[in-house]
Amino acid sequence: MNLLRAEWTKLRTMPGWVAGLLAGGLLILVFGLTPSRSGSCGQHGPGSECVALRGPGGEEVMDSFTFVHRTLTGDGSVTVRVADLSGQLPRDDGPGMTPGLAPWAKAGLIVKDGTKQGSAYAAVMLTGEHGVRMQYDYVHDEGRDAGAKLAPQPVWLRLTRAGEQVRAERSADGTTWTTAGTARLSGLPATVTAGMFVTSPQYSTQVNESVVLSGIQGGPSSATGTFEGLATTGSWTGDWQGTDIGAREGPAEPQPTDGTTRRAVGPRTGFEQTANGWTVTGSGDIAPGVSGASGTGVTISQALVGTFVGLVAVVVVGATFASGEYRRGMIRTTLAAQPRRGRVLAAKAAVLGTAVFAVGLAAAAAVVTFGQDVLRDAGAYVHPASTLTELRVAAGTALLMAGCAVLAAGLGFLLRRGVAAVTTSIVVVVLPYLLSVTVLPLRASDWLLRVTPAAAFALQQSEPRYAQIDNVYSPADGYFPLGAWSSLAVLAVWVAAVLGGALYVLRRRDA
Repeated sequence: MNLLRAEWTKLRTMPGWVAGLLAGGLLILVFGLTPSRSGSCGQHGPGSECVALRGPGGEEVMDSFTFVHRTLTGDGSVTVRVADLSGQLPRDDGPGMTPGLAPWAKAGLIVKDGTKQGSAYAAVMLTGEHGVRMQYDYVHDEGRDAGAKLAPQPVWLRLTRAGEQVRAERSADGTTWTTAGTARLSGLPATVTAGMFVTSPQYSTQVNESVVLSGIQGGPSSATGTFEGLATTGSWTGDWQGTDIGAREGPAEPQPTDGTTRRAVGPRTGFEQTANGWTVTGSGDIAPGVSGASGTGVTISQALVGTFVGLVAVVVVGATFASGEYRRGMIRTTLAAQPRRGRVLAAKAAVLGTAVFAVGLAAAAAVVTFGQDVLRDAGAYVHPASTLTELRVAAGTALLMAGCAVLAAGLGFLLRRGVAAVTTSIVVVVLPYLLSVTVLPLRASDWLLRVTPAAAFALQQSEPRYAQIDNVYSPADGYFPLGAWSSLAVLAVWVAAVLGGALYVLRRRDA
């Protein structure tokens, strides 16, 4: 306890160290409470607000597709042969479309609680590059063909509803069937709407260049499915009719933050009955709502953009808090008072880590709480996060800062020179993050953010990555390759390795 008190006294009585800690928190506040993104939400009077579409679980969703449907009461099934699936993609060299199929273009069968956007559903589909899948209630994705291309075509699909249970099946010949997945839709009413659907998501390309320097190319895509051999069992009523779900103008869904307006449905949609069945063209998506190139708006993570600047301040404090012992000759006095050098190192790390954690937590909590209002006032759509997520992001930011400060202190003991320790700390901790959000290709940044202490920036991620959405998941948009616990483990390994090396050097070298 006396050793901890002594280290705390050293830290708080040095004006430069105190100023550095406060600067770390203040920089996060300044960057976080200064508008960094703008948009048109609420900027043009009543009716211009951006409203998120919600799914049955309360999550943000996208729900735009072309639907050829009838009404089913009670149990029953619908079967169809998807004879062909083709599509149109935005051109890379200018306006217009070119033949091509988005990897997550979808054509198949769907059972849905009416035609209202955001209602519960279960669907089986042929996709552009992911084989046959079953998806339901926007966030769930099942299938055995992950990564499969569009061959072979055609494919037979079937959906069977039995109470709240929906079973999806596939077949190559219409005779031998394989289960593609099952779903339980709690509260599914006795009368549902079911039939064929086609949709094709926002298509974005970003190849081997940084997001910031090259930008994102792409736009809405469309897909056309050819359906044959349509058959049903059960109590079906009404004629087959087509509906463009979500086909309306205006800001009913979150809009881009550059002042432009996006249609809920893409470039071309429609349906036509043929001699053998139906041809359906759709655009949009049935999926979770996301930010980034394939979505809209920003996340609370992006309000914490000043973290990397705050880190510079606290790693300077951490490195000099240790190296200063040698520069001032205080290390001899410290070791004379406490010959057990491991305890000295542990006490210094504990005091520094606790102080930085407290400063980081206060700054991050303020930004997470009030930074969202700043972004909204600037017209940016901010994806809401649960209170638990906000707490995790704020605490994660504090852990990131504390861990990096302690790592810098370890480097201070290893190198014994303040300039060398500070430089090395910034190169190891801050530089990988800056390179990842500015100049590195996405693959390189993905690797760098897995193996360096900057991996712990993933503690600030507030939205999950979804395998069923081909988004450009970049650090600039608040997405990181590792999960929160994995990224914290990477930082912990670095801290442990550096402190282990520092302890070895501290025990082997003379003071």
